[in-house]
This record gives sequence, structure tokens and C-alpha cells, in this order.
Amino acid sequence: MAAPVNSVGKPSPERLPLNTTSFQKKTRSKLISIPGTRPSVQNGQLLVSTGVTSLDYLLGGGLAVGTVLLVEEDRYDSYSRMILKYFLSEGVVCRHELFVATAQDDPDDILQELPAPILDDVAIHKPLEQPLLSCEPSNSLDAMKIAWRYQNLPKVQSALASSSRFGHYYDVSKTMEPEIRQAAKCHRFYLPEHPTLSSPTHSPVLESYSALLKSLQDIIHKEGFDVAAPMSRPRNILRIGLHSLGSALWGDDLTCHDNPAHRHALTTFLYGLRALLRSSLAVAVVTVSSHLIQDRALMGSITRLCDNAIALESFKGSERETNPLYKDYHGLLHVRQVPHLNCLASQLPDHKDLAFKLKRKQFTIERLHLPPDLSETVSRVSRGEQAGAAAVASACGSGTSGNKHLDF
Repeated sequence: MAAPVNSVGKPSPERLPLNTTSFQKKTRSKLISIPGTRPSVQNGQLLVSTGVTSLDYLLGGGLAVGTVLLVEEDRYDSYSRMILKYFLSEGVVCRHELFVATAQDDPDDILQELPAPILDDVAIHKPLEQPLLSCEPSNSLDAMKIAWRYQNLPKVQSALASSSRFGHYYDVSKTMEPEIRQAAKCHRFYLPEHPTLSSPTHSPVLESYSALLKSLQDIIHKEGFDVAAPMSRPRNILRIGLHSLGSALWGDDLTCHDNPAHRHALTTFLYGLRALLRSSLAVAVVTVSSHLIQDRALMGSITRLCDNAIALESFKGSERETNPLYKDYHGLLHVRQVPHLNCLASQLPDHKDLAFKLKRKQFTIERLHLPPDLSETVSRVSRGEQAGAAAVASACGSGTSGNKHLDF
């Protein structure tokens, strides 16, 4: 039986066209887009700026969200406190939420000292000095010495900077305007306002650290910083600043005794803090008075429990403060720990000799290189010492040969 005429040449609705395939292109999952963040080019981790562009460069582009940065305080807690204020200022400018916890100063006092952002903050990189050409007149004798002694040596690039712009710049000689500071949402934890009771059980965590960790957990869950929480509102970053942990003001005795009774209190807290940050959109900066902790093995455990760790060694009060070789710097910076997230090997800094200095308006970290010694006095003295040593050696040699002649 033949098919009906009206059905001839018409494709069936269930029949697929010949050029249709079941293959579908796999697309990448969309990254979380939050103001003030960017993905890392090394491991794809979400990064935030510390507020210090040279410190971002050392840490591989910035601080990874969900990590802890440990800052070992300098002796007078002036430069470490400044790094903490830079970190909080960057959060205010990026409209991130802040959490400040202290035991000595009121958190409002730290917030009132935040440096003012530079509105036209354009990075100005000075070009490297080029050696003088033979046709250019030289007006100073020092320039001739440098050209003659060091013309074949490569130029030293002191500044630590990346080709891509990230973060903002701040003026430490001015404080942030109250209108800008009050626009950011800030959570505060002042230990004297949180009275703690002694626990009947022998818990390895102090009551002060337990109250701090409980406050952080409540804010992360209630404010929607938990990654597993439903996205009912736009995502944001929580910047956590914990000042001078381990001190006696927190009820800890790490800095008071060689064999402290609360030996594992701070390490247990850091373990819980890092576990909490791993599943949240938060990043923390913790300062510790490491120079007061006598047990270096315990300090090593504290460092390993943090993802990033730097130490500040200030020249203030030491003999290096009056040494003319270090006149351009205010201290040394040591990198103790670098992160190794989502990769087998961590990215190490390309330079280990680092120093920091506080200019009139800016705090910077640079590569340490000492100036060459061009004084004629030192050169003449060294030549005289060499000549005297050669004369003594010659006299000793002639005396030895004379003794041999007499014995013969």
C-alpha cells in the first residue's frame, strides 16, 4: 500500500536533522566576581591585596582568600601595626567587611588611624639610571668612579612591582576621612568587653581564644561568608585583623615564661581559625610578638600553622640604626612561610635579601643592596695594609733563608 501523498517528502517531527550531534562543549565554571579580588595566574586562587603593593608581589600576587598571614612583630610594634592598618584600609576602599580583634587598644582607635587613600594613585616607576656616555660631560668625580668601577655590572632594580596593577596606594601622613571609614561595615572584638570565665575542664584553648573563635563563627555564618551558604545576596570578603596574639593581655603566658602552662593554646586556636577560613570568603592577618617567645620550636609550629609568614626586624634601638650602610632603610624583612595552595611546589621569592623603609608618605619593601665603598681613605689604608703585609712576608722569607745558610 502506498503512502499518502501529503506525507511524502515531509520529515517526521521525531526525526533529527543530519547535522545534529549529541556533543556539547564543556564550559568552565564561572569564578566568583567580588570587587577588590582577582584570580591568581599560578593556581586560580581568589586573591585580595594587602594594601602594600610590594608585599603583594612577595606573596605571589596577593593574599589568597581562606588563608592566614602571620606577621612577626618588630620590637616596638610600629611597622607590624602599620601593615595591619594597610590591610584594613584596603578593605575599606574595596567595600569589604572588617573584623578587628584586640586586647590592648580599642579597635576603634586602630580604625581611626587608618592611612588615607590617594585618589589619583597612579604607580610612578622611576626609570633605571643609565651609565654616562662618553660624549656627556661629567660634573662630579663620584660619577666617574662609578662608571669606571661598575660600568660592566648589571643595574639593580630595588623596587618590587608587578606589571599588572592590583590594590591601591595610601598616604601614611594623613588619616582616612570619617565618611569613607564609616561607609564600610566593621565588626569589633575588644577582649575587656567580653568577660570570660575559667573553664572547669582542662581545655587546651583559652577562654579568650574560644570567645574570639566563637565570635568569628557567628559572623561568618550570619553574614553569609560561608561558601556553602545560599547566595541570597551579593558575595563579599571578610577581612580579619587579629592584633598581638599570644601576649599576656590575651591571658596567654607564651611571652612570660620559658615553659608556659598554656603551651598549645595559640596553636590550637590557629588550627581552628585556618579550618574555619578554608570554607569561607574570609582572609586573616595575625600579628604575634615572636621576639618575646623563648621556645623557638613552638614558634616554628605557630609559623607552620599559617599559610604566609613574614618577620619584621627593625633597626630602631640597635647598632644598625647608626650604621651608614643601612641609612636608606628602617629594617629587614624575612619571609618565613609561603603558601602552596593547589600546587605541588610553592612560589618562592626571587630575592631573599629584603628591607623595608618608611618614607614620608609610603611604606615600601625593597631589595637590599648596600652602596659601594668609594672612599679614598679606605682604599689607601687597605693598600697600605697590603704593602705592610707583603713587607713582613718578605722579611720572614729572607730570615728563613739566612737561617738555612747558617745551618748549612
